Amino acid sequence: MRKIVAALVMGIATTLAMNASAQMSKPMQKPVIVLVHGAFADASSWNGVVNVLKKDGYFVIAAANPLRGAKSDGAYIGSLVSDLKTPVVLVGHSYGGNVITEAANGRSNVKALVYVSAFAPETGETLGELTGKFPGSTLGQALAPAADLADGGKDLYIQQDKFHAQFAADVPTAEATLMAATQRPLLQRALDEKAGAAAWKTIPSWWIYGDADKNIPPQAMAFMAKRAAAKDVVVVKGASHVVMVSHPDAVARLIEKAAAAN
Repeated sequence: MRKIVAALVMGIATTLAMNASAQMSKPMQKPVIVLVHGAFADASSWNGVVNVLKKDGYFVIAAANPLRGAKSDGAYIGSLVSDLKTPVVLVGHSYGGNVITEAANGRSNVKALVYVSAFAPETGETLGELTGKFPGSTLGQALAPAADLADGGKDLYIQQDKFHAQFAADVPTAEATLMAATQRPLLQRALDEKAGAAAWKTIPSWWIYGDADKNIPPQAMAFMAKRAAAKDVVVVKGASHVVMVSHPDAVARLIEKAAAAN
């Protein structure tokens, strides 16, 4: 069954890339932007950012992240990147930062990495280790009891009545309520998966996050950005974990800065 699912996932990635190529009738002057959402979210979390980027002439793909583990998720996103055959800026939110770090390895067309309230693990590091390195995360208290899967795994969700305060405090209540209901789960064991090679050591990175993030401590993101020798770091005052939802213009501007860099 896993082999069938993996084949389907890779097929979807190839189809996305083919559709992208078909729409690029003129030579691309700008890199393609590939947006990778994190846990407890979906591709629609990038809607505001996509609107800005497309108005500014960028071709954008907001990929559906499987949220099953960085190795397999990274292979999925990586196959999409490889099939594009164009320069690419990879953008990851939260757990999606772990995925783009994995996906960029061995893909020479990735010109930049943009971390949006995201993880950027060192080789062999786990997300659990990174989260616990600094105080401030209250995510554990907001999680619902893990949902048991047929294969013995467990899916993690945020309790819907705690979602707004925990995940999206600076998003209007009605929008946060919809986000809570449509959130996609993270496989629990993904938190303990050791990271592969750290692509940010060889690919330039840019960072943006909020100083009111309750999922990943802002100190942890400052530490990761410094460790990665980030080209630019933007800290949005009062922003929650979903800074791309509450401040899409700021996120889009940083992505465009990364895209324009030599």
